[in-house]
Amino acid sequence: MTDTAARPLLKLEGVEKAFGQKQVLRGVDIDVARGQSLVVIGGSGSGKSVMLKNALGLMTPDKGRILFDSEDVTNATGKAREAMRARIGMLFQAGALFDSLTVWENVAFRLIHSERMSRRDAKDRAIDTLRKVRLGSDVAGLYPAEISGGMQKRVSLARSIISEPDLIFFDEPTTGLDPITADAINDLILEQVRGLGAAAVTITHDMASARKIADEIAMLFEGRIIWRGPAADVMTSGNEYVDQFVSGRADGPIQPAI
Repeated sequence: MTDTAARPLLKLEGVEKAFGQKQVLRGVDIDVARGQSLVVIGGSGSGKSVMLKNALGLMTPDKGRILFDSEDVTNATGKAREAMRARIGMLFQAGALFDSLTVWENVAFRLIHSERMSRRDAKDRAIDTLRKVRLGSDVAGLYPAEISGGMQKRVSLARSIISEPDLIFFDEPTTGLDPITADAINDLILEQVRGLGAAAVTITHDMASARKIADEIAMLFEGRIIWRGPAADVMTSGNEYVDQFVSGRADGPIQPAI
């Protein structure tokens, strides 16, 4: 592995974030390198989504630093922030497709509106990208409401990879899908991330998905990373919090959020 590949592409150092009196992130330290797939697990309210939003620059940490390709982007704005985001793909939990746009227009949204590509060229690129996620050109002219939930996830995946990003975030990519469709989405994620050589950060509750797509798994609990290790070790971590979470037991140090 080269030094460039081994160096973290994204690094969070001591990131803290509070909303009023509620402290959500309490010093998150985490990093991911090119070609590495990192999955972050944790219960509802553990801070996973807030961590992701800070990493994306949608929020600014109260303390700590965020480094992207060795550059401090914690307080980046304007062109510096846009340059970073141009190298990032995102698959949102609910897909976040635009109902009023066709499938190909959703996939090509960044090309048309940020990169100013012609609609003809953007459509060709979108159709090529749809093929990568096993969708034919016959789907391109349909609207999101006209396709299944699994197909919508594939469209969202196509949109996240069309610009060949260096880093891709996946927010609960298999939520709401049946086990067979979820496994197909996991296969596509693996295939596309490896094909691009991108860094990938996924947040999920789905342990089957986590174990399949991750090189490493980290657990976020009460705003801190409490364990990180190879995906193969997550079921035998020896950490009582991780053990309870991955086995889905109500009995243990983690109290149910009810």
